[in-house]
Amino acid sequence: MRRGTRTTTTTMVMSSCLQVAAVSVLLMATGLQAQLRVGFYDNSCPAAEIIVQQEVSKAVSANPGLAAGLVRLHFHDCFVRGCDASVLIDSTKGNQAEKDAGPNTSLRGFEVVDRIKARVEQACFGVVSCADILAFAARDSVALTGGNAYQVPAGRRDGSVSRASDTGGNLPPPTAGVSQLTQMFAAKGLSQREMVALSGAHTIGASHCSSFSSRLYRSGTTAGQDPTMDPAYVAQLAQQCPQSGGGGGPLVPMDAVTPNTFDEGFFKGVMANRGLLSSDQVLLSDKNTAVQVVAYANDASTFQSDFAAAMVKMGAVGVLTGSSGKVRSNCRVA
Repeated sequence: MRRGTRTTTTTMVMSSCLQVAAVSVLLMATGLQAQLRVGFYDNSCPAAEIIVQQEVSKAVSANPGLAAGLVRLHFHDCFVRGCDASVLIDSTKGNQAEKDAGPNTSLRGFEVVDRIKARVEQACFGVVSCADILAFAARDSVALTGGNAYQVPAGRRDGSVSRASDTGGNLPPPTAGVSQLTQMFAAKGLSQREMVALSGAHTIGASHCSSFSSRLYRSGTTAGQDPTMDPAYVAQLAQQCPQSGGGGGPLVPMDAVTPNTFDEGFFKGVMANRGLLSSDQVLLSDKNTAVQVVAYANDASTFQSDFAAAMVKMGAVGVLTGSSGKVRSNCRVA
């Protein structure tokens, strides 16, 4: 259960209705009403969303960290070439695919998608796209960890191109400032407010020490060089991430208080100068994003509804629909 966010059945129904209305308005605005819609597989593969939910539930029960992994897969897919499941394609002898680009080497959850796809293909061969599976799995991961079970419009088709080189300039680095983050999200049609809401996904999951160690050892010898980080938190992290550590280092929870619960804890951490990544803590340095951080930290329901709406909008970035793209029978093969 999320801290102080127990929702009554009536509120959940009202929230669901509002989400469906928001989705309809959004899709009409983007011109995708006819292609992406809630219930896309109701007739062609009615078991599709049930299968996804069952497999995600099994995976997250066995390894809670996979919830964040599946949300991140969807994000990294949509921000490179649009939401076309190109992040799932394996590299070949003549091509290095997206998943093997530097920012993507720590992605996980591919095996969960494989299991989902195998079951879906048995139920309805050649119908459900890998891109839609990613969108459903991200939603279910959020819901299973305490977030809103928002409605996902479907009808995406899969792409056939996946190049590691395409990730450059599209995936926000952990050192990005507010201006860079705002620009990168704007390039995908997402507002600064939606950027802050989507940053809240960091309320679950973990990060390798290499993504934030520069905040601990900026001078190369002394810990605590980043003045925006709580000194006690710096000391704690320095114990977990020794300077002599090699490789990516161990995994550290993004939200140290409730790492496996989708709640407002991320924003409370940022307010306390305990944002793990520089790109998280920087949200408190800009007056516009800081106001939103404080609002979300004190109003979990607003964060949850804003996050759900932002995920739906992100899920429509650069989609292939109708006769464009294909439905890949094996998500790893173009």
